[in-house]
Amino acid sequence: MHTDLEQEVRISVIIPTWNAGPELGPLLDKLLDQTLPPLEIIVVDSSSDDDTVAIARSRDVRLLGIDKRDFDHGGTRNYAARQARGNVLAFFTQDAMPAHRELLEELTRPLLDRSVAYVYGRQLPRDDASLLEKLVRGYNYSEEAILKSKDDLPRLGIKTFFCSNVCSAIRKELFDQMGGFASPVIFNEDLFMAANCILADYQVAYAPLAKVIHSHDFSFVQQFRRYFDNGVSMRSNPQVHRYSSVNNEGKRMIVYLIQELTRMKRRRWIPKVIVESIVKFVGFQLGKHYDRLPESLCRKLCSSDRLWNKVQMLQNEATPM
Repeated sequence: MHTDLEQEVRISVIIPTWNAGPELGPLLDKLLDQTLPPLEIIVVDSSSDDDTVAIARSRDVRLLGIDKRDFDHGGTRNYAARQARGNVLAFFTQDAMPAHRELLEELTRPLLDRSVAYVYGRQLPRDDASLLEKLVRGYNYSEEAILKSKDDLPRLGIKTFFCSNVCSAIRKELFDQMGGFASPVIFNEDLFMAANCILADYQVAYAPLAKVIHSHDFSFVQQFRRYFDNGVSMRSNPQVHRYSSVNNEGKRMIVYLIQELTRMKRRRWIPKVIVESIVKFVGFQLGKHYDRLPESLCRKLCSSDRLWNKVQMLQNEATPM
């Protein structure tokens, strides 16, 4: 193991949970058995009614609890970060399974470069993931390491800010300097943090050797709701959203998927690619213009009625007194 990492990095792992299920145990065990062991693991639970709390208590972790009505993608992580004792914060979701013992070592290694603020790892699809999901993961999470900075904005646009708290790390000092994650926020707390770092002249690193197993086969309805949430969150952050018109990342992915499916002679998947792309586009556009829709409809389109209350909080904060 790199001795500089041992000397400089003390990791506080933070995992928000809600009804995490039996996979939480193996996740915690794998994180505790890393070649670069974490200083601590903080599980912040949103009033689970399954065995999540019992599983966490049976391991050497710190357990924090909140009411599930208070959960917020940014605020809940900020709450755990304030309790953290390490100088590096590593964020994981409850369904991100470490693929190897060197995960934390590879995830934090780029932070030895002080110009790097934020790092995210590679997401590998589950064995039972659909062909389309495997192709999408491969497109978004390649084998090539990437360093992104303000200089990439003209070329990459909003893709410059892409980052994922499924598996990420940031120096706590810088996290605090940036004011923590945006809160309240309905979606994209990781992307907004990456944007803040890059616009402050830091770099964001993609570390493909830091691997977790994580994928979802969402239905059309689930995809629509996720992209509706995405559109709403972008509307709440115009400083970031203004870069979304610079590139055509969505179109490039569609072309890539169709080409790969054709090459693999799996053309029967192409109609699903097209329909799913339309669903995502419509969901995102409606989310961007949610203020023109009845609130009752927005609550139905949003992924969570509880999270929609966060949107109202954002509106209230933006309204002059």
